[in-house]
Amino acid sequence: MKVIHLISGGDSGGAKTHVLSLLQNLNRTITAQLVCFRDGPFAQEAREMGIPTEIMAGNHIFRVRRQLTAYIKEGGFQIVHCHGSRANMIGAMLRKSTGLPVVSTIHSDYRIDYMGRPLSRLTFGTINALALRRLDYRIGVSDAMVDLLISRGFAPDRFYAIYNGIDFTPAPDQGDRLAYLRGLGADVDEDSVVVGIAARLNPVKDIATLIRGFAAASRKCPRLRLIIAGDGAERGRLEALARELGVERQITFAGWISGGMDRFYSALDINTLTSLSETFSYALTEGARFRLATISTAVGGIPNLIDTGVNGYLFTPGDWETLGRRLAELGNNDALRRSMGERLYQKASSQFSIQTTVDTQLHIYGEILRRHSRPRTGRDGVVICGAYGRGNAGDDAILEAILQEMRSIDPDMPVTVLSKNPRETRLSYRVRSVSRMNVPGWLGAMRRARLYINGGGSLIQDVTSRRSLWFYLLNIRAAKRAGCAVQMYGCGIGPVTRGNHRQLSAKVLNRYVDVITLREPDSREELRSMGVTEPEILLTADPALTLRPAGDDKVDSLLLRCGIPPRGRYIAFALRQWPGFSDKAPLFGQAARYAYETYGLAPVFVSVEKGMDGAANLIAAQGLDDVPHYFLDDAGGAGAIIGALARMEAVVSMRLHALIFSAGQGIPLAGVVYDPKVSAFLRYIGQELFTDLSTLTAEDLRDMVDRAVAQAARPEAQAAAVARLREMEHGNVSAARRLLGL
Repeated sequence: MKVIHLISGGDSGGAKTHVLSLLQNLNRTITAQLVCFRDGPFAQEAREMGIPTEIMAGNHIFRVRRQLTAYIKEGGFQIVHCHGSRANMIGAMLRKSTGLPVVSTIHSDYRIDYMGRPLSRLTFGTINALALRRLDYRIGVSDAMVDLLISRGFAPDRFYAIYNGIDFTPAPDQGDRLAYLRGLGADVDEDSVVVGIAARLNPVKDIATLIRGFAAASRKCPRLRLIIAGDGAERGRLEALARELGVERQITFAGWISGGMDRFYSALDINTLTSLSETFSYALTEGARFRLATISTAVGGIPNLIDTGVNGYLFTPGDWETLGRRLAELGNNDALRRSMGERLYQKASSQFSIQTTVDTQLHIYGEILRRHSRPRTGRDGVVICGAYGRGNAGDDAILEAILQEMRSIDPDMPVTVLSKNPRETRLSYRVRSVSRMNVPGWLGAMRRARLYINGGGSLIQDVTSRRSLWFYLLNIRAAKRAGCAVQMYGCGIGPVTRGNHRQLSAKVLNRYVDVITLREPDSREELRSMGVTEPEILLTADPALTLRPAGDDKVDSLLLRCGIPPRGRYIAFALRQWPGFSDKAPLFGQAARYAYETYGLAPVFVSVEKGMDGAANLIAAQGLDDVPHYFLDDAGGAGAIIGALARMEAVVSMRLHALIFSAGQGIPLAGVVYDPKVSAFLRYIGQELFTDLSTLTAEDLRDMVDRAVAQAARPEAQAAAVARLREMEHGNVSAARRLLGL
């Protein structure tokens, strides 16, 4: 593989480090040619690192384009990779002249690259923004950067994320720590706890917040000292702030550090970052290499490295009070500092090494070449429609599982999702998404796609809304008439209660659906009773059963954010508002108290649909002031809520997907049935521990808690049933593959 990298040649900081370290290591596997548009220290350092480097200088852009076009064709390069505004502009011009895919790595937010320079922002910033939109693919240095650009309207399925990696080879001994720190001008002794930051002194780095937080922390922990490595226009103002707050003796402005940063980081106890905006800072991984406890703003891709409360602390930009509390906490607790630093090292060295970065980049190149050679004629891809974008973790888990399975069929498959909140869907899943109300948008997508998927859940029902039934039937009809094959995917059917609705449903499904895969047998009986006989009908399982929990660190961090000790003993209640629930809500509170007093299980009230379930949980928890109890109101993605439920010793749930998630992890469960789909699933896995909401009593709930706790010692039957269902779930994918002709 041969890739040509374009860059201005005047870059510094993280972008410089990323490009040079990446190209040095890429050249061990492929040819990665560097072209700079000016000579200087950047190009010289690249040559010294053994990176093949060419200079194509000059301000005549069209002449440079002609030179590069000839150079690329003669050299047999396969991909053009741009870094920075000038390279992006020229890369956009090379797309047509070379016919090659052009990709740009976006190292920072182009809207603030020229902060404080309005003329440069108006000219170079505008040109860069326009050029970026003309390129084929874009790589963000962190998922957060990708999300930022998708939110600005960039195509979500033409993005990749990569993280800055470093070499975690152990550094040699760095010598006398105190002598080094005193050489920088710091007033330190053996008892000092040294806080450090390495950053340019400009507004984006917000060093003022660090100084304010440090001043607050030093009142609680006098042995703290702060070393600021860096320089810039803000230095005078920051020194004045330190004097104003009375901490000028405890703070050292060290200026730029010469001779490399290893010695600096090896001398610290706590590493900090207070930036208002970052992609993914090298300063944190460099500190992690030296096992430093770390506190950072929750910006860019940093939350992917730091699981707050587990291997470091995150805080909101500008929140110096929280920063001060965390600094004092770490300053006063030597064991906590060491344990957090060790955990951060373990994660960073395994997930953010330079080899991981190189492997990711090679994978991206392979995918770009594969996608670029994909035939561009005829129908292609899938349209997926379901109850998405509503904040319901169960419905969104179905979408996540279907997308995962479509990518297992064809990783480059174009996908369009109909969503109530298309912006959120684009950000969460990196797919094209149109509003359910955008009729021209979804009709156009259907005309281009091969397959339409009516995506999981109980969409064909008229209990919650007759209009939603009409909408999904209309979509099925429109998709078939637009030329798509139609599959109803791992779904539930019913209840459809009205006679005219049953007739309409049967007519549409018989005429316009090719395959229906069902998540439980009751739905098959409902189809038969409605007279649906024409589509191929297969019994499979809910796609969400295929999802896996998030990692332990992510789950620990989630629980800590909700005030839940990660290693406690818990029982979960997943409730929802439903006619008759208010009358029964006190029974759940009584059951929660019973579980705590009898088994020592603290109740955790889990919201599956954020914005709706919280109210039900609050009602049920009334009167539990003397019982430790917790609320998990927003777990984020499906993996996080699955991981949280996996920490429970039992789950009592009205919500179907809380039962599905728990069953998939082998957690004992009990269902409270407000809809037949709940009992249908439980019977399907051989679980008879459920009762109807309408007839629920305190005795029923206590009995179910007793039996669920007892099941913890006998998980084999449920585990076997779930394993069988996961195997049957493959029928969903097999049917889709056939309809796609693959």
